[in-house]
Amino acid sequence: MTEENATPTAPSISINGQYIKDLSFEAPNAPAIFSELGRSAPEIPIQIDIRATQLQDNTYEAVLNIHVEGKVADKTAFIVELAYAGVFTVSVPQEHLQPVLLIECPRLLFPFARNIIAEVTRDGGFPPLMMQPVDFVALYRQRMERVAAEQQQGGPTLGTA
Repeated sequence: MTEENATPTAPSISINGQYIKDLSFEAPNAPAIFSELGRSAPEIPIQIDIRATQLQDNTYEAVLNIHVEGKVADKTAFIVELAYAGVFTVSVPQEHLQPVLLIECPRLLFPFARNIIAEVTRDGGFPPLMMQPVDFVALYRQRMERVAAEQQQGGPTLGTA
């Protein structure tokens, strides 16, 4: 078989393992906040960040960082911080590596992180927080736009680290 006839290796992503890298929950205004919950709906903004680092040749760690702060009447009901990570073996062309690490890897991790946050908020005495699906493509595009703007202003650049 000649090189011309050789079939190229198909792109692939394998999950080698996944784990909680960091988890924090606090309810700083408990128990008084529970009576506030009955009077008004909480505001629950969710912040998500994704980081990826190379571990070996085709092996990377992707970390999905989620920060949630539930507030009722300007009082903090709860704060959840989760860093949920996975180790992935990724075999894709170099030009597709960053999107795979920052879109596809977090997409694979998200259902597990979502479940952890739901259980932690429930175990903390609140209704389980059921996060809506996340559009990781939109997050990636926003990140690339922010990086482009920073580069035009001479600011920091984005890598996968």
